[in-house]
Amino acid sequence: MDIQKLTIRQACDMLSSGSLTKEQLSQACYKQIYQFNKKFNAYITVIENAHLLNESKGALSGIPIGVKDLYQTKGVPTTAGTPFFRDYIPEKNALTVSKLIQQGAVINGKTNTHEIALGVTGINPHYGTVPNPWNPERISGGSSSGSVVAVATGMALGALGTDTGGSNRIPASLCGVVGLKPTFGRVSTRGIFPLSWNLDHPGPLTKTVTDAAILLQVLAGYDESDPYSAAHPVDDYLDGIDAGVEGLKIGILDGDYSWDAEPDVLEIIREAGEVLATLGAAVLPVELNFLRDAALANSLMVLSDGAAFHKSRMQEDLSRFGSDIQQRLSAGAEQSSVEYTLARKTQTEARRQMELFFHSFDALLLPSTPIPAPLIAGTNAIEQARRLTRFTAPFNLTGLPAISVPAGFTSEGMPVGLQLVTSHWSEKKLLRIARAFEKATPWHTHLPKLGE
Repeated sequence: MDIQKLTIRQACDMLSSGSLTKEQLSQACYKQIYQFNKKFNAYITVIENAHLLNESKGALSGIPIGVKDLYQTKGVPTTAGTPFFRDYIPEKNALTVSKLIQQGAVINGKTNTHEIALGVTGINPHYGTVPNPWNPERISGGSSSGSVVAVATGMALGALGTDTGGSNRIPASLCGVVGLKPTFGRVSTRGIFPLSWNLDHPGPLTKTVTDAAILLQVLAGYDESDPYSAAHPVDDYLDGIDAGVEGLKIGILDGDYSWDAEPDVLEIIREAGEVLATLGAAVLPVELNFLRDAALANSLMVLSDGAAFHKSRMQEDLSRFGSDIQQRLSAGAEQSSVEYTLARKTQTEARRQMELFFHSFDALLLPSTPIPAPLIAGTNAIEQARRLTRFTAPFNLTGLPAISVPAGFTSEGMPVGLQLVTSHWSEKKLLRIARAFEKATPWHTHLPKLGE
C-alpha cells in the first residue's frame, strides 16, 4: 500500500473487503506525519492514536482526515494559526467536525494555516512555514496550506479547509491536489473561526474529484443554528459523477482579465479546454472583465470583516500578529463605510452578471492561479495575496461553487490548477465536469517525491 497514492474511495473499498484494517491505515498516515511533518509543518497539533477514539460506523469509517486549525475540536487546541489562541481548547466540535466523526472519520490532527487565514503563502511566523512538497523552496499557498500538504504527502487521505478569497483552491492549484469551494451557505460555518462572515466557505481538499464528492456528501446540509446556512436540498453528489460532459456548454475565460497570467499557465488552461471539447462539450471563449472589480471588492470586504472580528485583539496588542497580518488588519480597519457599501454594491452586481452568464453556459473554465508557486525567499505576502487571488476571489464574492483540479505542470515542473465554476447549488454538475476532465488526463496521479 502506497499511502501517498491511496484515495478515500480506494481505502473505503479495502476496509470493506477486509484487506486493510483501520489501524493499519491510520498508522500508515502517522508514519508519514512522523517522517515528514518536521520538514513540511503541515500539522500544528497531531492527535495521537486517533483511530482508537472513534468507533462510529459510516461512510468514512476509518478514514484519516486532517482538519484546518480554524475548526473547533473538542479537547484539542484550536489556534487559528495565531498566538492569541495558542492555549484555546474548545469544549465542543465545529458541526462539520462532528459530522465527520459521526461518519467514522479519524481526525488525526489540526493542520497549519496562514495566520487567522488572512493570507495565501502559508508562511506563518508562529507555527512555521508550510513549504511546497514539489519544491520546498516554494510556497504551498494558503491559507489552507497544512491541509493541502497533508493530502499531497499522505499524512491524511482528505482534509478540511476554508476558502474566503481562494484559500482552498490556491494551495490546491500550487500543490497539485483537488480543492473544492461549495456554494456559500452549503456547508455550515458554525464552530469555525471566521475571517469574513460574508465570504467564508468551508470545503474539502482531496486527491481526486470523487473523494471531494464523498466528503461534501457528509459536510453539506442546512444548519438552523448558523445564520449563514441555507435551507437548500442536498444532492447525491456521487450519482452521475461519471456521466461526462457531452452536450454541455462551457465558457473559457478570454480577454484582458485572463491574459495577466504566465504563458505556461495560459497554455495549460487552453489545453484543458481542448480536452473537454474532445469529450463532447462546446467550449467557447468569453470575456468577463467585470471579474476585476469583483476581486477588488472581495479583497476590501475580507480585510474589513477580518478587522471587525479581530477588533478586540487589535486593541489588545496588534504587535502579536505577524507583520503581514498587522498591515492587512490595519488596512481593513481604515476602510470607510462608504467604501464597504460600494463593495457590497459590486457584490450584488457581480452575482447578477454571473447569473446571466449561467443562463447561457453550464460552467466557466479559467486558471485557479495566474502563476505557479513563487519562491519563499523574498515573497511579499501582501503582494502575493493580490496576485494569487486574481481568479479565485470573484467567486467568493458571488458565492458560487468552484473547484481546482490538477491540470498539468510548468516547464519548471510545478503544478497548475484548472478552475471550474458553476451556478449556485450546482455542485453536482461541477463535480461531474471536473471528474470528466480528471478521467481524461493523468495529472491527478502525479505526486511529489518526498525524499527521506
